[in-house]
Amino acid sequence: MHPAPTTAPGGVPVPPATARPPAAPVARPASKPALPASKHFVRSGWASVSGWQADAVESAWTTFQDNCRSIMLRTGRPVSLAAPQTVDPYAWQQVCAAARDPSLRNPSPAQARAFLEKWLEPWTVRTPTGEAATGLATAYYEPLVRASRVRGGPYQWPLYAVPNDLLVLDMGSLYPELAGKRVRGKLDGKRVVPYDSRAELERAGREPAAIVWVSDPVDAFFLQVQGTGRASLDDGPGRGSVIRVAYAEHNGHPYVSIGRWLVDQGELTLDQASMQSIKAWAKAHPTRVKEMLNANPAVVFFREEPVVNPEEGPKGAFGMPLTAQRSIAVDPAIVPLGAPAFLSTTMPNSKVPLQKMVFAQDTGSAIKGPARADVFWGYGEEAGEQAGRMKQPSKMWVLWPKGEGAPAPAR
Repeated sequence: MHPAPTTAPGGVPVPPATARPPAAPVARPASKPALPASKHFVRSGWASVSGWQADAVESAWTTFQDNCRSIMLRTGRPVSLAAPQTVDPYAWQQVCAAARDPSLRNPSPAQARAFLEKWLEPWTVRTPTGEAATGLATAYYEPLVRASRVRGGPYQWPLYAVPNDLLVLDMGSLYPELAGKRVRGKLDGKRVVPYDSRAELERAGREPAAIVWVSDPVDAFFLQVQGTGRASLDDGPGRGSVIRVAYAEHNGHPYVSIGRWLVDQGELTLDQASMQSIKAWAKAHPTRVKEMLNANPAVVFFREEPVVNPEEGPKGAFGMPLTAQRSIAVDPAIVPLGAPAFLSTTMPNSKVPLQKMVFAQDTGSAIKGPARADVFWGYGEEAGEQAGRMKQPSKMWVLWPKGEGAPAPAR
């Protein structure tokens, strides 16, 4: 059986990777001409793309085709002012139709590279003053936590479902210039006030329903930082199974680093503020754990999802499962979601080149600015160790269909 289709932001269905729906190209309406220029990009050439020839682009072909199907399904759909900007689907019709050629089902390295060079051209991401932007590449991953459906014993740290009284106000529906901006709060009489902080949610009668209770407070905290993860149910109903807890909402408060808090308290030095050191501090100071956690008022709320395919990552903001080291989070105000790109950076805490074709399929509150990328590193402890060390300078080229003007969002 094929896995059930998922849904992208705005209600657009995204087919599973095994689906092959008809995809005839759709002509661009005269009312939506291609953009001839952009303040964010400048047309470049393949010779300028650092590392292009070294990447095994054929290994990204399945992701490229899946990404294409998601783009094409958006053709003609209304553009949501509340959702992050996605690519102009009309620009991709001819390319994505050509990519479905049966002879390209399993392309050789030469075939995949020739196709991409024939149909696409690189656009350098630039700064507001026109220079090629040097950004920052970080990484994130999907962690695994030990958990229980019921609270008890070591399972004392909740991952909350979305509270019933949380209000999410779409500011773009009131003020178009604020498209994509949302405010979280709750009602106090007839007034909308900020939603509860982490500490306030611990008060009697305010705690939302928990999907699971986690055995380690630092594991629970860092799963919230990553935005999604898997929970191995060690006790209670469903014991022995693994579920995914995926980002659903947050309480609207700004994120504060607990590592920075420990440094400011004189408990750790800046060089020591790693996940491992924070865990060790928490075990040595159990009575101060809540004080540490409550230094960060932000709370992420989750929804439960089954783990249908253990090899697939969680769905990103583009509505597709993320692919390890091929999916990135970007600033959609600059790079529209769904755009393939080429990222030139280095391996975590290293000068070893990391240069590969990637896909803008996710967003993050800290991912802002040109050439800024957050690389999805994959699942598990090893991925987490690598992701935690990733903080490297980066350059980026958006790969856009030839003859379709500058990279642009749907409009």
